[in-house]
Amino acid sequence: MDKIPGQTGYLILNEEGAVLSSSGDLENDEKSAVIIMGLINLTSHIDRAAFEEGFKKLSINYDKHCYIICLSNRKVYVVKKTLDYANGIP
Repeated sequence: MDKIPGQTGYLILNEEGAVLSSSGDLENDEKSAVIIMGLINLTSHIDRAAFEEGFKKLSINYDKHCYIICLSNRKVYVVKKTLDYANGIP
């Protein structure tokens, strides 16, 4: 996870939202973990017929950074990345 370009922090959560691993800006960030799990739970209330298998990646974009959330192997992976559009780095 530390090798992702532009990454300023990450969280790895279990299915219940407990922090398994973290680093950088998101180190031991339980508040963000609760918010992210709430977003994931919200997506489960959306009509699954509209989506084949639910989401694979969820991005939350702000002016200068974004959060990328992926589900894999019964874990939730969250990466916080810097956005530098001026230099062509999304």
